[in-house]
Amino acid sequence: MSAQHLVFGPFEFIIEDGCLHRENRHVSIGTRGASLLAALLAADGRVVTKSALMDAVWPGLAVEESNLSVQIAALRKLLGPASDGGDWIVTVPRVGYRFSGPVESRSAGLGSEGRSEARSSSGIAVLPFENLGGGAERQYLADGIADDLIMALARFRWFRVASRGASFARGNVSKDPKSIARDLGVDFLVDGAIRRAGDRVRISVHLADAMKGATIWSEHYDLPVAEVFAVQDAIAERIAAAIEPELLLRHGLQVAPHTGNVTAWDLVRQGTFNFHKVTQPTHSLARQFFREATELDPMLPEAQIWLARVNAGLIAYGWTENLAADGKEGLDAALRAIYLDARNPYAHYALAIVSAYTGRAEHAILAAERSIELGPSFALGYLVLGMARLFVGDAAGARKPLARGLELNPHDPQNAVWFSLLMLALFFSGDVEGALNSGRAALKARPDWPALLRIQACCHTAVGHSQEARGFAAAASDLPEPAGDALGPFRDGNKEWATRLEGLLREAEHQTTGSGRNAIVPED
Repeated sequence: MSAQHLVFGPFEFIIEDGCLHRENRHVSIGTRGASLLAALLAADGRVVTKSALMDAVWPGLAVEESNLSVQIAALRKLLGPASDGGDWIVTVPRVGYRFSGPVESRSAGLGSEGRSEARSSSGIAVLPFENLGGGAERQYLADGIADDLIMALARFRWFRVASRGASFARGNVSKDPKSIARDLGVDFLVDGAIRRAGDRVRISVHLADAMKGATIWSEHYDLPVAEVFAVQDAIAERIAAAIEPELLLRHGLQVAPHTGNVTAWDLVRQGTFNFHKVTQPTHSLARQFFREATELDPMLPEAQIWLARVNAGLIAYGWTENLAADGKEGLDAALRAIYLDARNPYAHYALAIVSAYTGRAEHAILAAERSIELGPSFALGYLVLGMARLFVGDAAGARKPLARGLELNPHDPQNAVWFSLLMLALFFSGDVEGALNSGRAALKARPDWPALLRIQACCHTAVGHSQEARGFAAAASDLPEPAGDALGPFRDGNKEWATRLEGLLREAEHQTTGSGRNAIVPED
């Protein structure tokens, strides 16, 4: 599909990406500015009312009209004067604004888009950064820098970024770059180290072509702790430029600016460090960090994203004491994140995962689709899309995104839930053998999760493998039950499927212990 480019004066605006270029140089326009410019250009010289512009820039939100005036002034300053010395954007008193000057529409053919797609198979992974001499209590800072780089690189649409779970799970297993890159399915590796001394931090970053064993770029940053928050996007931009400078010019980096509150940034980093441990105490602690960050800096989108995600996790794993309150907090945070950074795929993923676990699976589908539009190689977007489709009973429609997400994210230790959902999608769309094959792959990574074993038992029962079914049912009964239940919405939304699984599992258990241990689906 061709991307539409709108050309006026020395500028070229790419509608698909919201990217602006002046004489082939990328211009940092920002999310709000890009939405405003797109609405004005689309009017083809006609007047656009203030209300229409506010709907385009702040969809679904109530904002003061003065915010529009601020955005118009900023956009005028960015564009500068038109060729006749006037403004590109003309005020129509008491009505709105219109774009002045000829605008030419072009479609980008293989000259640009084709090259972008040709590079889309390239992948990059950010490995855990080493914490040099900082002590265990400072590990969150090293992990936080790597986390920020992953999120920043995910905004570049022309190459795939390995998920945090996959790269962190593999990063410390082997020091052989080729082996790591091969396992993660990427071409490039980013690693680095930090050393903190007092109020200063030294960051070393290294980008390598892993398969060729060649260093592409490296840099050292020695700066005050208060400036660490600002360096992530600069590093990400340098990495992308080193991989493909020409594509950098065409696409740029759409990033919501940090507001400068280093304390809030530090709290988010400590929160993510605890979040990834996936226990009830660490999730609760992480949420407290994220809450404090949002209070200190309400304009920091990452704080809102993580607050939404941690509430979704608390609900999914059954660790919530007030489902309604946690669900509302998660939804509010996700919507706030989108307001602050509408082009961030993680913000839309946060809305999708919270929606999926608060009975809003249809809304989750829309949010997940948007996250994929913004990041075509964003594994979490595909996974939550498959989850939401399965929750609404669309097993056939869930198969492809779940399989794609697991393909992009094969080594994440959290994949037990996603594999379980893929197995259920395959089973209930008529591919029992496919479900068994997926189960075998899942059990290699997570043999101790009872839900996987029980689904496997149901599949074997369905095809008449009674001995295998009994074995998996017995193995599941011997394992301790996890504290939470991430498959609850599947059962709640698909009662007939739940009843069928219950019957298959009881059949498998009939000749084992007869203990009546919790099945994958409880009795109605």
